[in-house]
Amino acid sequence: MKVIVPMAGRGSRLRPHTLVTPKPLVPVGGKPIVHRLVEDIAAVCTEKIDEIAFVIGDFGPEVEKELIEVAAKLGAKGSIHYQEQPLGTAHAVLCAKEKLEGPVVVAFADTLFKANFKIDPNDDGILWVKQIEDPSAFGVIKMNEQGEIIDFVEKPKEFVSDLAMIGIYYFKDGARLRQELEYLIDNDIIKGGEYQLPDGLRRLTEAGYKFKPGEVIEWLDCGNKEVTVHTNQRVLEYDFEKNVKMVSETAEIIDSVIIPPCYIGENAVIENSVVGPHVSIGKGTRIINSVVSNTNIQQNSEVANAVLANSMIGSNASYVGSARDLSLGDFSTINE
Repeated sequence: MKVIVPMAGRGSRLRPHTLVTPKPLVPVGGKPIVHRLVEDIAAVCTEKIDEIAFVIGDFGPEVEKELIEVAAKLGAKGSIHYQEQPLGTAHAVLCAKEKLEGPVVVAFADTLFKANFKIDPNDDGILWVKQIEDPSAFGVIKMNEQGEIIDFVEKPKEFVSDLAMIGIYYFKDGARLRQELEYLIDNDIIKGGEYQLPDGLRRLTEAGYKFKPGEVIEWLDCGNKEVTVHTNQRVLEYDFEKNVKMVSETAEIIDSVIIPPCYIGENAVIENSVVGPHVSIGKGTRIINSVVSNTNIQQNSEVANAVLANSMIGSNASYVGSARDLSLGDFSTINE
């Protein structure tokens, strides 16, 4: 089994956190998004993942090294491929076309999921989907009476289905997918200036390829700051329920209260503070004289004299609030 992860976009909606770090490498719950994504995929695979192919832009050697390490942690070989122009989802997958052989999972690296189904290797293909209230803003699937997917509709104006595609796909025959995607490129089948993966999927279904839906329990987005903070909250809850070790032995907790679930990385320092619930603190970060909840803080940063909630702070950042000595009477209000 191979996994192809297109991730060449920089994630403009998550700026400023993606100005230096590509979005799939932004940590949630102490792990990069892409690391958690491939873990989620491994959990539904019945076959071992042999290789993970990352399709990236010009992210630099340090990012490439980190991605190879992500694959190695799952016992897989990592490979790097480049998408030099933003020519769409079908083009992105074809940038790793030599990996399109045998069973393949294609997973776009801006979403996480939780599911209780397993990939059936006898199925032609599986599309990960989530039931949603308003399908008009998403690409949705259309099924026949046998529960097979027969069409793909982008942002339907009239109701077609409430099962939205979340951007993860299984193909029993990767070479057949490559053939259809190459047909799109060779015949310049393009929409909005881009070659679209659903057009390749449609050609497969028209040729008799039978896709089935794989409905997920939860779909976690990482598109902007608000939803990424929520995703951080949910993955902390999942790790806590599974009894994952979440506080490093090298972290220093001094005269502080930790309200779980929280992730606290290596050599972090928490002093005279209340941290949690739903807080991730990267390695080497210091939290001093502060109250922090529902917040994702990356590595080697400092927060002092602060009250933070629903926040996101990057690496090597510093936020120092104002320590106060107050005597505030009844029915008084201070707005800052």
